[in-house]
Amino acid sequence: MWEIQEHRRVEKQLSKLVPIEILKRYETWKNIATLSGPAGLRRIKGFRDEALTGKWFGYRSSRLSLKWRVIYQVIAKVLWIQVVEVTPHDYEKN
Repeated sequence: MWEIQEHRRVEKQLSKLVPIEILKRYETWKNIATLSGPAGLRRIKGFRDEALTGKWFGYRSSRLSLKWRVIYQVIAKVLWIQVVEVTPHDYEKN
C-alpha cells in the first residue's frame, strides 16, 4: 500500500477550481495509486501516466481529462506519492 500525501495548496485547488467530474476522477486516481502505486497508474491507459522533463524533472503526470492533470512525485523509500498540483494543462503555443 502507498500513502498519498497532498501538498497544502492542493486542497484549495480542488475546492475552488476543479469541476465535480474531475474531483471524482481524482478520487479514483487516489484509490488506484494507494493500492498499486505508479505501476498501477501506468497500467490504466486513460491516465497516460508519464515522467516529466525540464522544469518538472523528477515528477510524474497523470491525465484526469483532456485538460486536467495530477502532478506528483514518488518518494520510493517510504512508499509515498506526494501530489503537488491538480491543474488544467497549459496548451500555450510556442
